[in-house]
Amino acid sequence: MTDSPAIATDNLTKRFGPLAAVESLNLSVPRGELFGLVGSDGAGKTTTIRMLTGIMDPTSGSASVLGRETGREAEAIKEHIGYMSQRFGLYPDLTVQENLRFYADIYGLDSTARAAQMERLLGFSNLAPFKKRLAGNLSGGMKQKLGLACALIHTPRVLFLDEPTNGVDPVSRRDFWRILYQLLREGVTIFIATAYLDEADRCHRVGLIHKGRLLACDEPDRLRKLMRGVILEIRTSDPRKSARLLREEISGATVGLFGDRVHLVTGDPDGSRTAAEETLKKEGIGLSGIRQVDPSLEDVFVSVLSEGNPRGR
Repeated sequence: MTDSPAIATDNLTKRFGPLAAVESLNLSVPRGELFGLVGSDGAGKTTTIRMLTGIMDPTSGSASVLGRETGREAEAIKEHIGYMSQRFGLYPDLTVQENLRFYADIYGLDSTARAAQMERLLGFSNLAPFKKRLAGNLSGGMKQKLGLACALIHTPRVLFLDEPTNGVDPVSRRDFWRILYQLLREGVTIFIATAYLDEADRCHRVGLIHKGRLLACDEPDRLRKLMRGVILEIRTSDPRKSARLLREEISGATVGLFGDRVHLVTGDPDGSRTAAEETLKKEGIGLSGIRQVDPSLEDVFVSVLSEGNPRGR
């Protein structure tokens, strides 16, 4: 069944009482793909991964990994997948090497395979110089790399990562993604949940999820085409106040705050530019510039949320 997708869901749903954490999720992830599930906290990303890894049973619908149904064949699936949760279970009072040995024991690796795989993973993650350091004394980025190494100790064919770079410094994030790209070259399928939309741009395909529903799913460049209207990037002396005023004064436009800049999505760029200039001038807010920019995935996410229409392929 090598032609079957690595991951597939059919109306996968999870409810906690009246709350639908995941609602009628339909996904198909081909083997060897890097797939990103993107959404804010509480969107349903972790619940989705827990169902896909067989940790949690769905309320309705179904999911399969490597052709096996996650509910009925969870134990068989676990032999072939790696899972790194938001708080990966490292043991702070064990060294890097001892943590790897512990996970090798869990997966029943024999001594020959264990030694070779541990040496490979220590080099792969640049942790070899720190193999005798206690895990509790590692930096945040090094802990994440050790967590990834532990998840890879049994050479999984599918890797599930739940917000693996959350709270990690930019350099460690870059190193982490370098490791993921190497895994892709080795044929590993990677399913990553993240709240970082810049990370989503690194994926082959991206699913945008909000309140348990998949709003859109496609390649990053194709998702950008969902954007209606153009984006005016506005730089002012008070971006937060500017965003609030522009929301109130310019009808038919979507206004979002992106760091120290305001993004205004409009179907009438000339009229909106004039209206924005007049509004800010009237309120005495200094305007540094207005220019049209290409949409980021964050812009697309905000746009799709405002429309509220699920779409994708």
